[in-house]
Amino acid sequence: MNITKTNIDDLTAVVKVVIDKADYEEKVENILKDYRKKARLDGFRPGMVPMGIVRKMIGKSVLAEEVGKILEESMSDFFEKEKLHILGDPLPHEDKEPEINWETQTSFEFTFDIGMAPEFDAPVTNKEKIPYYKIKIDEDARNKHIDRLRSRFGNYKETNVITENEMIKVDLVQVDKQDNPFTDGMRVEDAVIYLEFIKDDKLKKKFKGLQKGSVLTIDLHKAFPNEIDLAALLKTDKEKLSKIKGNFQLTVKSVSVFEKPEINQEFFDKLYGKDVVKSEEEFLQKVDDELKNTFERESEYKFAQDVRDYYLKKFKKDLPDEFLKRWMLKVNEGKLTKEQIEKDFDQFIDDLKWQLIKSKIARENDIRITEEELRSYIGFNYRLQFLQYYGITNVPEETLANYVDEALKNRNEIRRYSERLLENKVYEFVKKNVKLDEKEITLEKFNKLLEK
Repeated sequence: MNITKTNIDDLTAVVKVVIDKADYEEKVENILKDYRKKARLDGFRPGMVPMGIVRKMIGKSVLAEEVGKILEESMSDFFEKEKLHILGDPLPHEDKEPEINWETQTSFEFTFDIGMAPEFDAPVTNKEKIPYYKIKIDEDARNKHIDRLRSRFGNYKETNVITENEMIKVDLVQVDKQDNPFTDGMRVEDAVIYLEFIKDDKLKKKFKGLQKGSVLTIDLHKAFPNEIDLAALLKTDKEKLSKIKGNFQLTVKSVSVFEKPEINQEFFDKLYGKDVVKSEEEFLQKVDDELKNTFERESEYKFAQDVRDYYLKKFKKDLPDEFLKRWMLKVNEGKLTKEQIEKDFDQFIDDLKWQLIKSKIARENDIRITEEELRSYIGFNYRLQFLQYYGITNVPEETLANYVDEALKNRNEIRRYSERLLENKVYEFVKKNVKLDEKEITLEKFNKLLEK
Protein backbone atom coordinates (compact mmCIF):
# COMPACT_ATOMS: atom_id res chain seq x y z
CA MET A 1 0.00 0.00 0.00
CA ASN A 2 1.22 3.46 -0.84
CA ILE A 3 -0.11 6.86 0.29
CA THR A 4 1.12 10.18 -1.10
CA LYS A 5 0.05 13.76 -0.50
CA THR A 6 0.48 16.56 -3.02
CA ASN A 7 -0.19 20.07 -1.75
CA ILE A 8 -2.31 22.33 -3.93
CA ASP A 9 -1.75 25.26 -1.56
CA ASP A 10 -1.28 25.73 2.19
CA LEU A 11 -4.85 24.64 2.95
CA THR A 12 -5.75 22.01 0.35
CA ALA A 13 -4.04 18.89 -0.95
CA VAL A 14 -4.62 15.76 -3.01
CA VAL A 15 -4.11 12.40 -1.29
CA LYS A 16 -3.60 9.29 -3.43
CA VAL A 17 -3.95 5.81 -1.91
CA VAL A 18 -2.92 2.65 -3.79
CA ILE A 19 -4.00 -0.67 -2.26
CA ASP A 20 -2.35 -3.76 -3.69
CA LYS A 21 -3.27 -7.42 -3.50
CA ALA A 22 -0.77 -8.04 -0.72
CA ASP A 23 -2.62 -5.54 1.48
CA TYR A 24 -5.93 -7.41 1.50
CA GLU A 25 -5.38 -10.94 0.17
CA GLU A 26 -4.80 -12.71 3.49
CA LYS A 27 -7.80 -11.04 5.19
CA VAL A 28 -10.12 -11.79 2.28
CA GLU A 29 -8.99 -15.43 2.08
CA ASN A 30 -9.53 -15.96 5.81
CA ILE A 31 -13.06 -14.54 5.63
CA LEU A 32 -13.92 -16.74 2.63
CA LYS A 33 -12.50 -19.86 4.35
CA ASP A 34 -14.45 -19.11 7.49
CA TYR A 35 -17.64 -18.64 5.45
CA ARG A 36 -16.99 -21.95 3.62
CA LYS A 37 -16.87 -23.82 6.95
CA LYS A 38 -20.33 -22.53 7.87
CA ALA A 39 -21.94 -22.47 4.41
CA ARG A 40 -25.04 -24.59 3.79
CA LEU A 41 -25.76 -25.27 0.11
CA ASP A 42 -27.93 -27.97 -1.48
CA GLY A 43 -25.85 -30.77 -2.95
CA PHE A 44 -22.84 -30.23 -0.69
CA ARG A 45 -21.99 -31.44 2.78
CA PRO A 46 -21.47 -28.73 5.46
CA GLY A 47 -18.02 -27.20 5.05
CA MET A 48 -17.45 -28.82 1.64
CA VAL A 49 -18.81 -26.11 -0.69
CA PRO A 50 -16.12 -25.51 -3.36
CA MET A 51 -14.14 -22.32 -2.84
CA GLY A 52 -14.91 -21.27 -6.42
CA ILE A 53 -18.62 -21.19 -5.62
CA VAL A 54 -17.96 -19.32 -2.40
CA ARG A 55 -16.00 -16.70 -4.33
CA LYS A 56 -18.85 -16.25 -6.80
CA MET A 57 -21.36 -15.93 -3.95
CA ILE A 58 -19.63 -13.39 -1.72
CA GLY A 59 -16.16 -12.74 -3.14
CA LYS A 60 -16.86 -9.28 -4.56
CA SER A 61 -18.70 -8.01 -1.50
CA VAL A 62 -15.99 -9.29 0.89
CA LEU A 63 -13.25 -7.74 -1.25
CA ALA A 64 -15.05 -4.39 -1.45
CA GLU A 65 -15.67 -4.33 2.29
CA GLU A 66 -12.06 -5.19 3.19
CA VAL A 67 -10.61 -2.68 0.73
CA GLY A 68 -12.93 -0.04 2.21
CA LYS A 69 -11.73 -0.83 5.74
CA ILE A 70 -8.08 -0.69 4.70
CA LEU A 71 -8.67 2.61 2.90
CA GLU A 72 -10.33 4.21 5.93
CA GLU A 73 -7.78 2.91 8.46
CA SER A 74 -4.75 3.75 6.32
CA MET A 75 -5.91 7.33 5.71
CA SER A 76 -6.67 7.83 9.39
CA ASP A 77 -3.22 6.53 10.35
CA PHE A 78 -1.60 8.68 7.66
CA PHE A 79 -3.30 11.87 8.87
CA GLU A 80 -2.27 11.13 12.46
CA LYS A 81 1.31 10.30 11.51
CA GLU A 82 1.65 13.43 9.38
CA LYS A 83 -0.15 15.49 12.07
CA LEU A 84 -2.66 16.79 9.56
CA HIS A 85 -5.72 18.53 11.00
CA ILE A 86 -8.37 17.70 8.40
CA LEU A 87 -11.46 19.86 8.00
CA GLY A 88 -14.66 18.07 7.03
CA ASP A 89 -14.08 14.76 5.22
CA PRO A 90 -11.88 13.78 2.28
CA LEU A 91 -13.80 14.18 -0.99
CA PRO A 92 -13.30 12.15 -4.19
CA HIS A 93 -10.96 14.14 -6.43
CA GLU A 94 -12.90 16.36 -8.85
CA ASP A 95 -16.16 14.87 -7.53
CA LYS A 96 -15.51 11.61 -9.42
CA GLU A 97 -15.87 8.23 -7.75
CA PRO A 98 -13.25 5.71 -8.93
CA GLU A 99 -14.47 3.18 -11.51
CA ILE A 100 -13.72 -0.24 -10.05
CA ASN A 101 -14.11 -3.72 -11.45
CA TRP A 102 -14.11 -5.96 -8.38
CA GLU A 103 -13.90 -9.11 -10.51
CA THR A 104 -10.75 -8.31 -12.49
CA GLN A 105 -8.79 -5.67 -10.57
CA THR A 106 -6.16 -6.62 -8.03
CA SER A 107 -4.81 -3.13 -7.40
CA PHE A 108 -7.03 -0.20 -6.44
CA GLU A 109 -6.25 3.50 -6.61
CA PHE A 110 -8.21 6.19 -4.77
CA THR A 111 -7.66 9.94 -5.01
CA PHE A 112 -9.13 12.46 -2.57
CA ASP A 113 -9.15 16.19 -2.06
CA ILE A 114 -8.64 17.30 1.55
CA GLY A 115 -8.97 20.62 3.35
CA MET A 116 -6.56 21.38 6.20
CA ALA A 117 -6.73 23.68 9.18
CA PRO A 118 -4.08 26.42 9.30
CA GLU A 119 -1.56 26.84 12.08
CA PHE A 120 -2.60 29.56 14.53
CA ASP A 121 -2.09 30.73 18.10
CA ALA A 122 -4.70 30.81 20.85
CA PRO A 123 -2.78 31.98 23.94
CA VAL A 124 -4.44 31.86 27.34
CA THR A 125 -2.27 34.06 29.56
CA ASN A 126 -2.62 37.14 31.74
CA LYS A 127 -1.60 39.18 28.71
CA GLU A 128 -5.04 38.51 27.25
CA LYS A 129 -7.59 41.01 28.58
CA ILE A 130 -11.28 40.10 28.34
CA PRO A 131 -14.20 42.05 29.86
CA TYR A 132 -16.19 40.52 32.70
CA TYR A 133 -19.42 42.33 33.57
CA LYS A 134 -20.77 42.31 37.11
CA ILE A 135 -24.40 43.38 37.37
CA LYS A 136 -25.18 45.67 40.27
CA ILE A 137 -27.99 44.78 42.63
CA ASP A 138 -29.58 48.21 42.86
CA GLU A 139 -33.06 49.34 43.84
CA ASP A 140 -34.32 49.18 40.28
CA ALA A 141 -33.21 45.56 39.82
CA ARG A 142 -34.52 44.64 43.27
CA ASN A 143 -37.92 46.22 42.67
CA LYS A 144 -38.32 44.53 39.28
CA HIS A 145 -37.55 41.15 40.80
CA ILE A 146 -40.01 41.71 43.63
CA ASP A 147 -42.60 42.73 41.07
CA ARG A 148 -42.05 39.45 39.18
CA LEU A 149 -42.40 37.47 42.41
CA ARG A 150 -45.64 39.25 43.30
CA SER A 151 -46.99 38.61 39.79
CA ARG A 152 -46.76 34.86 40.40
CA PHE A 153 -49.49 35.07 43.04
CA GLY A 154 -51.65 37.89 41.70
CA ASN A 155 -55.28 37.62 40.60
CA TYR A 156 -57.59 39.38 38.18
CA LYS A 157 -60.49 41.30 39.74
CA GLU A 158 -63.33 42.98 37.89
CA THR A 159 -63.28 46.75 37.66
CA ASN A 160 -65.53 49.38 36.07
CA VAL A 161 -63.52 51.13 33.37
CA ILE A 162 -60.53 50.55 31.10
CA THR A 163 -57.56 52.71 32.04
CA GLU A 164 -54.35 51.11 30.79
CA ASN A 165 -53.41 47.40 30.81
CA GLU A 166 -56.54 45.60 31.90
CA MET A 167 -57.80 42.25 30.68
CA ILE A 168 -60.99 42.68 28.63
CA LYS A 169 -63.50 39.97 27.77
CA VAL A 170 -65.41 40.81 24.58
CA ASP A 171 -67.75 39.43 21.94
CA LEU A 172 -66.45 39.93 18.38
CA VAL A 173 -68.48 40.33 15.19
CA GLN A 174 -67.03 40.81 11.69
CA VAL A 175 -68.54 43.97 10.11
CA ASP A 176 -68.50 45.87 6.81
CA LYS A 177 -67.41 49.48 6.26
CA GLN A 178 -70.75 50.73 7.65
CA ASP A 179 -70.33 48.63 10.81
CA ASN A 180 -73.06 46.24 9.72
CA PRO A 181 -72.42 42.60 10.65
CA PHE A 182 -71.75 40.28 7.71
CA THR A 183 -74.45 37.66 7.30
CA ASP A 184 -71.89 34.87 7.17
CA GLY A 185 -69.22 36.81 9.01
CA MET A 186 -67.06 35.53 11.83
CA ARG A 187 -68.36 35.71 15.39
CA VAL A 188 -66.35 34.98 18.52
CA GLU A 189 -67.80 34.96 22.02
CA ASP A 190 -65.82 35.58 25.21
CA ALA A 191 -62.62 36.54 23.41
CA VAL A 192 -59.93 37.83 25.76
CA ILE A 193 -57.86 40.93 24.98
CA TYR A 194 -54.82 42.01 26.99
CA LEU A 195 -54.23 45.68 26.25
CA GLU A 196 -50.48 45.37 26.81
CA PHE A 197 -50.29 43.15 23.71
CA ILE A 198 -51.69 45.89 21.44
CA LYS A 199 -48.63 47.51 19.87
CA ASP A 200 -50.37 50.36 18.03
CA ASP A 201 -50.64 53.24 20.53
CA LYS A 202 -53.43 55.00 18.62
CA LEU A 203 -55.59 51.87 18.71
CA LYS A 204 -54.73 51.31 22.33
CA LYS A 205 -56.00 54.80 23.25
CA LYS A 206 -59.43 53.98 21.76
CA PHE A 207 -59.96 51.45 24.54
CA LYS A 208 -59.40 53.91 27.37
CA GLY A 209 -62.60 54.90 29.13
CA LEU A 210 -64.60 51.96 27.78
CA GLN A 211 -66.66 49.96 30.26
CA LYS A 212 -69.01 46.99 30.34
CA GLY A 213 -71.43 47.25 27.40
CA SER A 214 -69.25 49.65 25.37
CA VAL A 215 -68.91 49.00 21.63
CA LEU A 216 -65.80 49.64 19.50
CA THR A 217 -64.89 48.83 15.88
CA ILE A 218 -61.23 48.14 15.08
CA ASP A 219 -58.93 46.44 12.56
CA LEU A 220 -57.73 43.38 14.50
CA HIS A 221 -54.93 42.68 11.99
CA LYS A 222 -53.48 46.10 12.82
CA ALA A 223 -54.05 45.73 16.55
CA PHE A 224 -52.43 42.27 16.67
CA PRO A 225 -49.77 41.99 13.95
CA ASN A 226 -48.44 38.84 15.61
CA GLU A 227 -50.32 36.00 13.90
CA ILE A 228 -50.10 33.70 16.92
CA ASP A 229 -51.76 36.32 19.17
CA LEU A 230 -54.47 37.07 16.59
CA ALA A 231 -55.22 33.39 15.93
CA ALA A 232 -55.59 32.80 19.69
CA LEU A 233 -57.93 35.79 20.01
CA LEU A 234 -60.16 34.62 17.15
CA LYS A 235 -59.93 30.99 18.28
CA THR A 236 -58.86 29.84 14.84
CA ASP A 237 -55.83 28.45 13.00
CA LYS A 238 -53.02 30.78 11.96
CA GLU A 239 -53.27 29.53 8.37
CA LYS A 240 -56.85 30.84 8.08
CA LEU A 241 -56.05 34.44 9.07
CA SER A 242 -55.34 35.61 5.51
CA LYS A 243 -58.96 34.90 4.58
CA ILE A 244 -60.34 36.93 7.47
CA LYS A 245 -60.79 40.48 6.11
CA GLY A 246 -62.41 43.69 7.33
CA ASN A 247 -62.98 45.19 10.75
CA PHE A 248 -64.46 43.67 13.86
CA GLN A 249 -66.94 45.21 16.22
CA LEU A 250 -66.31 44.30 19.82
CA THR A 251 -68.71 44.54 22.74
CA VAL A 252 -67.10 44.76 26.18
CA LYS A 253 -68.48 42.09 28.52
CA SER A 254 -66.12 42.62 31.46
CA VAL A 255 -62.99 44.53 32.50
CA SER A 256 -60.52 42.98 34.95
CA VAL A 257 -57.41 44.40 36.53
CA PHE A 258 -54.48 42.33 37.76
CA GLU A 259 -53.87 42.85 41.45
CA LYS A 260 -50.60 41.77 43.02
CA PRO A 261 -50.51 40.56 46.63
CA GLU A 262 -49.33 42.68 49.50
CA ILE A 263 -45.82 42.06 50.79
CA ASN A 264 -46.66 40.34 54.07
CA GLN A 265 -46.29 37.01 55.88
CA GLU A 266 -49.01 35.35 53.79
CA PHE A 267 -47.06 36.26 50.63
CA PHE A 268 -43.76 35.03 52.14
CA ASP A 269 -45.37 31.67 53.04
CA LYS A 270 -46.82 31.22 49.54
CA LEU A 271 -43.49 32.06 47.98
CA TYR A 272 -41.01 30.12 50.15
CA GLY A 273 -43.05 27.88 52.43
CA LYS A 274 -44.43 28.23 55.93
CA ASP A 275 -42.24 30.46 58.14
CA VAL A 276 -39.11 30.09 55.97
CA VAL A 277 -39.06 33.88 55.75
CA LYS A 278 -40.44 35.75 58.76
CA SER A 279 -39.71 39.40 58.07
CA GLU A 280 -39.33 41.94 55.31
CA GLU A 281 -35.60 42.10 56.04
CA GLU A 282 -35.26 38.35 55.50
CA PHE A 283 -37.35 38.64 52.33
CA LEU A 284 -35.09 41.36 50.94
CA GLN A 285 -32.05 39.20 51.72
CA LYS A 286 -33.67 36.33 49.83
CA VAL A 287 -34.32 38.66 46.91
CA ASP A 288 -30.69 39.77 46.85
CA ASP A 289 -29.46 36.15 47.00
CA GLU A 290 -31.72 35.22 44.08
CA LEU A 291 -30.55 38.22 42.08
CA LYS A 292 -26.92 37.41 42.84
CA ASN A 293 -27.31 33.86 41.50
CA THR A 294 -29.21 35.05 38.44
CA PHE A 295 -26.74 37.84 37.69
CA GLU A 296 -23.77 35.50 38.07
CA ARG A 297 -25.28 33.18 35.44
CA GLU A 298 -25.92 36.16 33.17
CA SER A 299 -22.33 37.38 33.67
CA GLU A 300 -20.97 33.93 32.81
CA TYR A 301 -23.13 33.80 29.69
CA LYS A 302 -21.86 37.20 28.52
CA PHE A 303 -18.29 36.26 29.37
CA ALA A 304 -18.60 33.15 27.18
CA GLN A 305 -19.77 35.36 24.31
CA ASP A 306 -16.87 37.75 24.84
CA VAL A 307 -14.31 34.93 25.01
CA ARG A 308 -15.56 33.59 21.70
CA ASP A 309 -15.53 37.07 20.11
CA TYR A 310 -12.06 37.82 21.50
CA TYR A 311 -10.42 34.71 20.04
CA LEU A 312 -12.31 34.94 16.76
CA LYS A 313 -10.91 38.44 16.27
CA LYS A 314 -7.39 37.10 16.92
CA PHE A 315 -7.89 34.31 14.36
CA LYS A 316 -6.37 35.95 11.27
CA LYS A 317 -5.92 32.81 9.19
CA ASP A 318 -7.94 31.81 6.15
CA LEU A 319 -9.74 28.51 5.78
CA PRO A 320 -10.18 26.44 2.59
CA ASP A 321 -13.52 28.07 1.76
CA GLU A 322 -14.14 26.47 -1.64
CA PHE A 323 -13.34 23.00 -0.36
CA LEU A 324 -15.63 23.52 2.65
CA LYS A 325 -18.50 24.70 0.44
CA ARG A 326 -18.08 21.61 -1.70
CA TRP A 327 -17.98 19.39 1.39
CA MET A 328 -21.11 21.04 2.87
CA LEU A 329 -22.96 20.48 -0.41
CA LYS A 330 -21.90 16.83 -0.39
CA VAL A 331 -22.93 16.02 3.19
CA ASN A 332 -26.19 17.96 2.82
CA GLU A 333 -27.04 16.58 -0.61
CA GLY A 334 -30.74 17.02 -1.25
CA LYS A 335 -31.14 19.21 1.82
CA LEU A 336 -29.19 22.39 1.04
CA THR A 337 -28.58 24.24 -2.21
CA LYS A 338 -25.47 26.19 -3.20
CA GLU A 339 -27.41 29.41 -2.61
CA GLN A 340 -28.38 28.38 0.92
CA ILE A 341 -24.80 27.42 1.72
CA GLU A 342 -23.53 30.77 0.44
CA LYS A 343 -26.10 32.62 2.53
CA ASP A 344 -25.08 30.97 5.82
CA PHE A 345 -21.41 30.39 5.02
CA ASP A 346 -19.98 33.23 7.12
CA GLN A 347 -21.78 31.94 10.21
CA PHE A 348 -20.56 28.42 9.49
CA ILE A 349 -16.98 29.65 9.15
CA ASP A 350 -17.17 31.49 12.50
CA ASP A 351 -18.53 28.35 14.16
CA LEU A 352 -15.79 26.25 12.60
CA LYS A 353 -13.08 28.70 13.66
CA TRP A 354 -14.39 28.65 17.23
CA GLN A 355 -14.39 24.84 17.14
CA LEU A 356 -10.73 24.92 16.09
CA ILE A 357 -9.87 27.51 18.75
CA LYS A 358 -11.44 25.72 21.70
CA SER A 359 -10.00 22.38 20.54
CA LYS A 360 -6.52 23.95 20.41
CA ILE A 361 -6.93 25.52 23.87
CA ALA A 362 -8.06 22.17 25.28
CA ARG A 363 -5.26 20.26 23.55
CA GLU A 364 -2.44 22.62 24.48
CA ASN A 365 -3.54 22.93 28.09
CA ASP A 366 -4.41 19.28 28.66
CA ILE A 367 -8.09 20.00 29.29
CA ARG A 368 -9.84 16.65 29.25
CA ILE A 369 -13.11 15.05 30.24
CA THR A 370 -13.17 12.05 32.54
CA GLU A 371 -15.94 9.46 32.42
CA GLU A 372 -17.00 10.49 35.92
CA GLU A 373 -17.26 14.15 34.85
CA LEU A 374 -19.32 13.21 31.81
CA ARG A 375 -21.71 11.08 33.86
CA SER A 376 -22.10 13.87 36.40
CA TYR A 377 -22.74 16.45 33.69
CA ILE A 378 -25.35 14.31 31.93
CA GLY A 379 -27.04 13.65 35.27
CA PHE A 380 -27.09 17.37 36.04
CA ASN A 381 -28.81 18.07 32.72
CA TYR A 382 -31.44 15.41 33.37
CA ARG A 383 -32.11 16.93 36.80
CA LEU A 384 -32.77 20.27 35.10
CA GLN A 385 -35.14 18.61 32.62
CA PHE A 386 -37.13 16.92 35.40
CA LEU A 387 -37.41 20.26 37.18
CA GLN A 388 -38.29 22.26 34.06
CA TYR A 389 -40.84 19.92 32.51
CA TYR A 390 -42.31 18.09 35.49
CA GLY A 391 -41.49 20.25 38.51
CA ILE A 392 -39.71 17.29 40.16
CA THR A 393 -36.86 18.38 42.43
CA ASN A 394 -35.89 15.10 44.10
CA VAL A 395 -35.17 12.61 41.33
CA PRO A 396 -34.14 9.20 42.76
CA GLU A 397 -30.46 8.47 42.15
CA GLU A 398 -31.30 5.08 40.63
CA THR A 399 -33.68 6.67 38.12
CA LEU A 400 -31.10 9.30 37.22
CA ALA A 401 -28.40 6.64 36.77
CA ASN A 402 -30.64 4.73 34.36
CA TYR A 403 -31.14 7.84 32.22
CA VAL A 404 -27.39 8.48 32.20
CA ASP A 405 -26.66 4.86 31.22
CA GLU A 406 -29.08 5.10 28.30
CA ALA A 407 -27.51 8.36 27.11
CA LEU A 408 -24.05 6.77 27.18
CA LYS A 409 -25.23 4.04 24.81
CA ASN A 410 -25.88 6.65 22.13
CA ARG A 411 -22.81 7.98 20.27
CA ASN A 412 -24.58 11.15 19.23
CA GLU A 413 -25.58 11.88 22.83
CA ILE A 414 -22.05 11.21 24.05
CA ARG A 415 -20.63 13.60 21.45
CA ARG A 416 -23.24 16.28 22.18
CA TYR A 417 -22.72 16.25 25.94
CA SER A 418 -18.93 15.91 25.62
CA GLU A 419 -18.68 18.95 23.35
CA ARG A 420 -20.79 21.08 25.69
CA LEU A 421 -18.86 19.97 28.77
CA LEU A 422 -15.48 20.53 27.09
CA GLU A 423 -16.59 24.01 26.01
CA ASN A 424 -17.59 24.81 29.60
CA LYS A 425 -14.20 23.63 30.85
CA VAL A 426 -12.45 25.78 28.24
CA TYR A 427 -14.39 28.84 29.44
CA GLU A 428 -13.47 28.05 33.05
CA PHE A 429 -9.81 27.67 32.12
CA VAL A 430 -9.78 30.95 30.20
CA LYS A 431 -11.47 32.77 33.07
CA LYS A 432 -8.82 31.56 35.54
CA ASN A 433 -5.84 32.39 33.34
CA VAL A 434 -6.56 35.61 31.44
CA LYS A 435 -6.79 39.10 32.89
CA LEU A 436 -10.41 39.91 33.64
CA ASP A 437 -11.37 43.48 32.87
CA GLU A 438 -14.09 43.64 35.52
CA LYS A 439 -16.81 46.20 34.97
CA GLU A 440 -19.74 46.89 37.28
CA ILE A 441 -22.87 47.67 35.31
CA THR A 442 -26.60 48.15 35.79
CA LEU A 443 -29.04 45.51 34.62
CA GLU A 444 -30.48 47.92 32.07
CA LYS A 445 -27.09 48.60 30.46
CA PHE A 446 -26.19 44.91 30.64
CA ASN A 447 -29.34 43.98 28.72
CA LYS A 448 -28.47 46.54 26.07
CA LEU A 449 -25.08 44.85 25.65
CA LEU A 450 -26.81 41.54 25.03
CA GLU A 451 -28.96 43.11 22.32
CA LYS A 452 -25.94 44.13 20.24
